Amino acid sequence: MPTTRRVRTLGADPAAVWRTVGDPHHLPRWWPRVERVEQVDAAGFTELLRTAKGRAVRADFRLAELDAPRAIAWEQQVQGTPFERVLASSRTTVRLTAQDDGATAVELELRQGLRGLARLGGLLVRRAARRALDEALDGLELLHPR
Repeated sequence: MPTTRRVRTLGADPAAVWRTVGDPHHLPRWWPRVERVEQVDAAGFTELLRTAKGRAVRADFRLAELDAPRAIAWEQQVQGTPFERVLASSRTTVRLTAQDDGATAVELELRQGLRGLARLGGLLVRRAARRALDEALDGLELLHPR
């Protein structure tokens, strides 16, 4: 199961970063390709994503872990969706760690279970995941600069 982790230190205090990462409504501000978040409740949310070719795609997520204000994880509901052809599972975790200087270390982890022939493309999947996580950290850094 390909797992990709990226870590970056942001200049903001953990409470400020948590207000962004702990609320799915803020995902369009920092997560790549997310245009809008809908149907947010305690159990999960739906993202409206825009592909590189401009096509709109909906993705449903359920809240898998909440350890406020330190960690949150969501799992994509892939069963019965177009994502099911490639993914067996997909879990994103965000962890925040307070630094001595008042900054916040942000760790993003994307764990994907691949299905069928997609399993052979693990390297490509990890490369795409690294790019997405780096773009997400870039977005957070714009919101919470050093």
